[in-house]
Amino acid sequence: MDRFSFLNAAHTEFFAQLYDQYLENPDSVEPSWRSFFQGFDFGMETYNGENPVQHIVNETSGSIDYSQISEKLQKEFNVLKLVEGYRSRGHLFTKTNPVRDRRTFEPNLDITNFGLTSADLNTVFDAAKIIGIAPCTLTDIIKHLDTIYCQHIGVEYMYIRKPEIVKWIQDKIGVNDNQPNFSADEKKGILNKLNQAVSFENFLHTKYVGQKRFSLEGGESIIPALDTLIERAAEKGVEQFVMGMAHRGRLNILANIFGKSTQDIFGEFDGKDYDKEYFDGDVKYHLGLTADKITSTGKKININLAPNPSHLETVGAVIEGITRAKQDKYFPNDFSKVLPIAVHGDAAIAGQGILYEIIQMAQLDGYKTGGTIHIVINNQVGFTTNYLDARSSTYCTDVAKVTLSPVLHVNADDAEAVVHAMNFALDFRMQFGRDVFIDLLGYRKYGHNEGDEPRFTQPVLYKIIAKHKNPRDLYAEKLLSDGVIDATYVNALEKEYKSNMEANLEASRKKDLTIITPFMKNEWLGFEQVTDKQMLLKVDTSFSREGLTQVANAVSNLPSDKKFMNKIQKLVNDRKTMFFETNKLDWGMAEHLAYGSLLQEGYDVRISGQDVERGTFSHRHAVIKVEDSEEEVVLINNLEGKKGNFNIFNSFLSEYGVLGFDYGYALANPNTLTIWEAQFGDFSNGAQIMIDQYISCGEDKWNNQNGIVLLLPHGYEGQGAEHSSARMERYLQLCARQNMFVADCTTPANFFHLLRRQMKTKFRKPLIVFTPKSLLRDPRCVSTIEELENGSFQETIDDSTVNKADVKSLVFCTGKFYYDITAEREKNGRNDVAVVRIEQLFPLPVEQLKAIIAQYPNADDYVWAQEEPKNMGAYSFMLMNFNLVKWRLASLKAYSASASGSSTRAKRRHADAIRMVFDKDLFNS
Repeated sequence: MDRFSFLNAAHTEFFAQLYDQYLENPDSVEPSWRSFFQGFDFGMETYNGENPVQHIVNETSGSIDYSQISEKLQKEFNVLKLVEGYRSRGHLFTKTNPVRDRRTFEPNLDITNFGLTSADLNTVFDAAKIIGIAPCTLTDIIKHLDTIYCQHIGVEYMYIRKPEIVKWIQDKIGVNDNQPNFSADEKKGILNKLNQAVSFENFLHTKYVGQKRFSLEGGESIIPALDTLIERAAEKGVEQFVMGMAHRGRLNILANIFGKSTQDIFGEFDGKDYDKEYFDGDVKYHLGLTADKITSTGKKININLAPNPSHLETVGAVIEGITRAKQDKYFPNDFSKVLPIAVHGDAAIAGQGILYEIIQMAQLDGYKTGGTIHIVINNQVGFTTNYLDARSSTYCTDVAKVTLSPVLHVNADDAEAVVHAMNFALDFRMQFGRDVFIDLLGYRKYGHNEGDEPRFTQPVLYKIIAKHKNPRDLYAEKLLSDGVIDATYVNALEKEYKSNMEANLEASRKKDLTIITPFMKNEWLGFEQVTDKQMLLKVDTSFSREGLTQVANAVSNLPSDKKFMNKIQKLVNDRKTMFFETNKLDWGMAEHLAYGSLLQEGYDVRISGQDVERGTFSHRHAVIKVEDSEEEVVLINNLEGKKGNFNIFNSFLSEYGVLGFDYGYALANPNTLTIWEAQFGDFSNGAQIMIDQYISCGEDKWNNQNGIVLLLPHGYEGQGAEHSSARMERYLQLCARQNMFVADCTTPANFFHLLRRQMKTKFRKPLIVFTPKSLLRDPRCVSTIEELENGSFQETIDDSTVNKADVKSLVFCTGKFYYDITAEREKNGRNDVAVVRIEQLFPLPVEQLKAIIAQYPNADDYVWAQEEPKNMGAYSFMLMNFNLVKWRLASLKAYSASASGSSTRAKRRHADAIRMVFDKDLFNS
């Protein structure tokens, strides 16, 4: 069936109703139908001077009788269908591929598919008005449509559901028929940046033969496009850029957009050691940079290229978090001032699931950044995989349709078209605050890296590429033909650029060490990098009774003019009772008091994750809903003397993308307590790449501190494998030197001080906290106001309930298991057993543990006790990091799953592990 014959298929009654709707409110009608009716009206205006309605409206039913419309008017409608075809499918028939023929798509744009013939080519049609031109022949209409939609820029946008956006796009691409129109000076500027891009790659290719650099060759036109973007964005009021990208082209962009010294780049190629002993660094094409740039009109703009690992698309989430942090910090409620740019590879954007997560963030309150410009450096091959094997979708950018974002497919050989598309993208983002995509179709001159042989897997393609001229030379030929430059112009540009490169190479080789400039250095002024020994120094986290009382008042009083559920009223009243009457603070109350104390001191607090507003286990209730209206009430925002901002957001069902976002947020704003909470601790499994590649080693690789806090509910309560263990062993395996804190607290007071310590230090480290589930309401797990008011975080908690001289067995444990062990001890009257809590596992407080052990002169049995199976939990970590004593293990046996799905079996195993604590004859096998 002809997919364009929607007129023939339309029911006449439906057609009449839709036309009536159009007459009343044109914008309420779907764009393709609106175009149809506009053409219909055009035709009516010239219908033989007669009243057209009497010919086509059935007098009885009032519906439009399509069969009565004249042949001329039917042709007008067919031309409208042709226009619709170009708008919807023109991008499939563009000249956007510089090295391959495009695939064949059916149906094509032949006029016969729209009920038109060659006999109509010289007929003048009023339908031309719909594309913004005067009535003209079908030949001229086709030429006009072909120029707009089927040259070096293909535009996808007709799936967008907002009529005002569709109209804006159509008006925008109608200017100059979607063709570039640059002045001679602008063309020379484009050529100059192209020359820099080409000359940079040529220089490295000759000086560092065979070394990986992930060359930009085949996509060099992104350099003048980015240069233009920065210049024009500054004129539109943008003050900061945050950019993330894959390896390909990174060195070129660092040198020719960010202004990174090529001396430093050469030093990285030469493999010199770094100037700091504690810093291990990363390969050159993973590094980032922050720089201030002065535009041609004198505007200062801050530009940031985030470092990232080989998991390429992870950085997309990170830059969104960085962007939002900068927007919140410097430009509250104005997303326009900071612009995120994500540069992708074609295989990565199509293949990496995190892209979908990032794009789904784009319009969410807690994660939106006012629109991202996405640029795909489309090599048409991923490592050795052809694009047809790399995706099922037509385009690598089809994920853009999730958020109804426009996509421009551009021929990378046409530098002016690329710059023109970038200008469109900027204008769209600034106008609508939404994402926009540019698919830059080029090629990869060499293999995946410069040591690969691409002809092994794409022999035909690489024969073509070997003979293909680079974009600079193609553009120079065009400008020479147009009389914009003379024959010596390019040679002079290249000679000057290479001369500068030679001088920098010579200077670089006189230096002994490589210096890595910290990313976003200004944001981290006043913070210092420390060792693990310094991480163990005590920090004063006490807080005044008066301040705590103010926080308690804020979170324990509901607005009197609003109606709340009885359960909510009871919960809030319980807060008041525990603070003002019983002096027994539970975990949730201590958490609120920690946040409130920091807000009073001028720190911001941001919490995100799945269901964090209420809390998975209904303990937090930071956001309370009015019963009748679901109006949100955030009680802590009523805090007297609050200087900081409190923000808490229920995330969408993502761990990978959201944790990446929050990591980026913490990276850009060290004075915000930034928390990501997993619904259950094991949910962090879905974000493991962020943990492995960023959180645990970002400071070591990229010299970046980060204070992100992960709250991971952990504890064995018979809920099965996935809802018991947060995989503590994985985090401990990642710990080394001074990279992060890992804690498993047993009291609300210690959690209070732990959160406050995270902000009160002059350094930032990631903090992993294994938080409780059943202990949230356990009457034994309470603290007093005095414990919050005074003191500091306790890395270890000794047993204060025993006579140390009577102790024979000294048991060490973490978290909830402490309460299970001590309950069994009390039940059996075992006063010869002491239980020591290790509240901080990393950095391990070895000296404190030695001092505790020394206080038990008669102990000869040292037990490591844990809920987790033998091959999980902290046991292997303790064996490796604390060998002052010989451990006896009390735990579950080794298992592949972290817990049993049977609650009966889980309880039996748990009880066995507890019995091992008190019976030396039982052993773990």
